[in-house]
Formats: sequence, structure tokens, C-alpha cells
Amino acid sequence: MSYFTRLECSVPCGAPALDPHERHFLCACGAPLLARYDLDRARAWSRDSLKGREPNMWRYRELMPIFDDETPVTLGEGLTPLIHARSLGATLGLDRLYIKDESLNPTNSFKARGQSAAITRAKGLGAQTIALPTAGNAGNAAAAYSAAAGLACEVFIPKDAKRPFVDECRLYGANVTLVDGLITDAGRIAAEKGKPLGWYDVSTLKEPYRIEGKKTMAYELAEQMDWRWPDWIIYPTGGGTGMVGMWKAFDEIERIGWMTGQRRPRMVSVQAEGCAPIVRAFQQGTEKAQPWEGAKTIADGLRVPRAIGDFLILRAVRESGGTALAVPDAAMVQGMLDIGKHQGVSAAPEGGAALVAIERLVADGSIKPKDSVVLFNTGGALKYLDVLG
Repeated sequence: MSYFTRLECSVPCGAPALDPHERHFLCACGAPLLARYDLDRARAWSRDSLKGREPNMWRYRELMPIFDDETPVTLGEGLTPLIHARSLGATLGLDRLYIKDESLNPTNSFKARGQSAAITRAKGLGAQTIALPTAGNAGNAAAAYSAAAGLACEVFIPKDAKRPFVDECRLYGANVTLVDGLITDAGRIAAEKGKPLGWYDVSTLKEPYRIEGKKTMAYELAEQMDWRWPDWIIYPTGGGTGMVGMWKAFDEIERIGWMTGQRRPRMVSVQAEGCAPIVRAFQQGTEKAQPWEGAKTIADGLRVPRAIGDFLILRAVRESGGTALAVPDAAMVQGMLDIGKHQGVSAAPEGGAALVAIERLVADGSIKPKDSVVLFNTGGALKYLDVLG
């Protein structure tokens, strides 16, 4: 059964809860909406019930945005490996370094989780056409899940995006519009074109459900680590849905009694030096991030000059006792090579950036040799092989 009951403002602004049987995107105040559940009733749900369930993220369906008479749109996303990276850890003096390898999701990235949840809900709400701006992987996932759901898909992507991202969207039957500018420009054009046509917009945090797919990374981490949190989570941050989702999941997991009395992981937001609005806001002590001018980085997923959920990302970092770091592109590439050479894992530049962040935190004494550290590799290297030349 599902305990999904309502949508609430993330601020909150005092607006009443909204009915999830109807289409909703942002709150009237402009803030993202969050899916909420009857967590008191959900305490009756035992974590032992997970044994024998399908090995995908819908194993947590009781706290997912789906109703009892609905079937999820799934391609087998989730339950990705948590690799004990002993060889890579040895180079850093860490005994308990782990890689959560999201590259093994459908369409080669963690974006599959969010789009599975969002398109499941969109289909349930009667959508016919899915639309979104993308830097690459989100568009690939949206196109694939739209195809699986039998829905049309309109993808708006910057003209300078890597060719494999564009081609893969077309592979799944999406209509691709190339846009002059950044993902923010693509988002503006997608909204202008799609709103009068009734397209269902699955832009990052402009709808409530991609975050619900991403939060399952925390549920899996808890399950795979035998219900103990790691000391650190190192997370590449563009739009930040995964960071926000995991922080939300920690609260849910605690409130239903699955894990209690434990310190939550320290959350580390990793960005590119050429586009680091969250890092700058963290260092300046502000609650929101100013848009980054002239955003430029080889890591397409990190080229997000403004995250609509910036205040939620910053809240998670600060409340967890974590930090935010910016990494130059050349160091990311070396990080990709080091992860591949020492651990045999295919890492995108975002994953390489996360490794560089760990190296810095070890060097300055923040991460101790006995700490447990989880590096999130959010996508694979195959679409980025050109940067290795």
C-alpha cells in the first residue's frame, strides 16, 4: 500500500496542502513542492518486508508517489552497487571508502531514478507529452521513460552539449530542440513553448516527483550498509535534486523507526570551479545562491548556473555539518582516470570531481582514516571519453 497523501510547500509559506491527484508544479509562492506521506501509519511498515522484493527502487513503493491501483514506469532503475573501493581507498589512506555506482542505472546515470518517478506520476495524471530542459543525462532518461510509458517527449538542450546526449534522446524517439545558451535558457524556452500546449514539465524541482526517485539512493544506502549511516556522503551537485532527496529520506527513515539515534552523514556538495553557485553561497553564509555568470565546465551535469532548490541544498549541507567544494576541470579528469585505474569503475567528470573533494578533505584532516565515506558516481564515462584525450 502507499502512504502518499499530499503535496506541501518546501519553505513552508503557509499555503494549504495540495491534492496529489491533480497536477501541481511549483507552490504559489514559487518554491518547490514536496511529496508527503502519512509517516505515523507508515511505522507499521517493517524493513524486513524488503527481503525478496524486486531489485529496483520501487521496492520502497510504500513511501513513493504512486497509488495502489497504479503500476510504475520502470526500466529496472535503482539498487545500484555499493562498491567497497579498497584499492582506491588505499591510495588515500581510507579503509572504508565506498562508491555508489549510479552509472549502472538505465541510460547510464542516476537521472533514471528521478524520471521513473516523475513519469510514473505524469502518466497517472493523464499527461500526453513530457517536456524538459537538460544538460544531457536527464534528457536521455526522460526520453527513455517516456518511450516506456507510451508518451511523447520534447527535450530542450544547449547547442554545445555533447553529441552522444543529443543522439541518445533521439534514439528513444524524443523530439530534440537545440538552444543557444545554457540549461536556464533551455528551461525558459521549454516553458514558453510547452505551457500553452499542456506539456507536462519535468524540470528539476519544478515538479515534486523527481526528488522522490532520487531519495531512494538514501534508502538503498541504508539497506546496503546494514542500517548504519556512513560518516560522509560526497555528492556532485548541479540542480541538487539528489542531495535534497537524500536529506528528505533521512527524515522519513528516522520517523518511521527504521533507523534511530544515529548521526546523519555529513553532506558534501561538489561543484565545478567554472560553475559553483552553491559553493559560493555556502562560503558567504547566504541562504540562497546568486546565479553564476558565464558558467563553463566539461561536466555537463554541473553546468547549472542557478538551482531552484538552492536553499534546500544549502540547508542539507549546513545542518549535516558538511561543506561545499569547487573542483577545476583538469582535476576532475584526473579523478576519472584514478577511479578507473584503481577501482575499475567508469566515472563521469562529476564522479571524478567527488574523488578530488575526498582527497582535499583527507589532506586537511576533515575526513579521518577510519571514517566511512561514500562517493556518488552519478554517471558513466562513455559519453565523456573525448575529455580524456
